[in-house]
Amino acid sequence: MRALTLTAIVLALSACNPEPEGEPVLRTEIGSGVAEDISKALRRDSACRSVTFETIPLTHCIADPAKHRITTALGPDGKAPYRSLANLAAGRAPDAPLVVFAVNGGMFDEDGKPIGYYVEGKDRTKELNRADGPGNFHLKPNGVFYGTGSTWSIRTSDGFYSNVGDRPEFGTQSGPMLVIDGKLHPEIAQDGPSKAIRNGVGVDSEGRAHFVISDKPLSFGVLARFYRDELKTPNALFLDGNVSALWDPANDRLDLGAALGPLIVVEAKE
Repeated sequence: MRALTLTAIVLALSACNPEPEGEPVLRTEIGSGVAEDISKALRRDSACRSVTFETIPLTHCIADPAKHRITTALGPDGKAPYRSLANLAAGRAPDAPLVVFAVNGGMFDEDGKPIGYYVEGKDRTKELNRADGPGNFHLKPNGVFYGTGSTWSIRTSDGFYSNVGDRPEFGTQSGPMLVIDGKLHPEIAQDGPSKAIRNGVGVDSEGRAHFVISDKPLSFGVLARFYRDELKTPNALFLDGNVSALWDPANDRLDLGAALGPLIVVEAKE
C-alpha cells in the first residue's frame, strides 16, 4: 500500500510523509514475445508526449472525451488483481477496445485492493473512505476521480460525498489532492525533501483528463505546480508515488516495477 507511515510535524513541513528516495520504475521498450504482439495489435498514434517542467522530465498523456473513454480495472472478473500493467495487457480480450494508454489508479492494500472508493463498470466494490489516518492517502483533502460517459470529474472526498448522488461508471479515490479549485493543497510545500517517481490526474475546463507521470523523482510541489500553472486544471489528484507506471502502446512503453492496485485504462472510441 502506498499510504506510508509519517509524523504530523514532518507532514506539515514537507507536504506528505517522507518516501524513500525514488528511483524510476523499469522503463521498457517492448521487445519480443507476447508484449510485442500486444503492442503491435494496439498500435496507434500516442496520446502521450515528453515535456520538461522546472528541469524535471515528465510524460503527459491526454484523454479527450471526444475520442476516448475511461474505465477502471482491478483484475479479471472474480479473480485476484492484475498487480501490473503487463498482466492487464496480456489479459485483454482480442475484441476489447484499443488501449490508448493506462496508468496505476489509486492507493491500495497489501493484496492490491483499493483502500478508498472504487467503482468499475458501475459496480461499487469499495465505499468512500473519509477516515483519518497516516500516509499520503489521508492527507486531507484527498479526492475522487470519477466519470460517466464523456463527463469526467475530480472532487475532494467531502465534495464528492456532498454533491454526487448517482453512482458513476468508474471512480477511484486517492490522495492528497494536488490542486483544489485552482489553488495548491495547503499542506504541500514549495519543493519538499520527499522526491519520488509520482503521477497524478487533472481535468481541465474542456473536460479533458490530463495524466502526468514523472520520469525522474520530483516533489509534490513541482507536480502540483505543473497542474496549476501549465495545465491549468482547476482540480488535480495525486495517484501514487514510487510505484507509478504507464502503458503507452503507441510508444512501445510498458513500465515494470512494484506491484500495483487499481488501474485506469483509456480506450479508443470505435
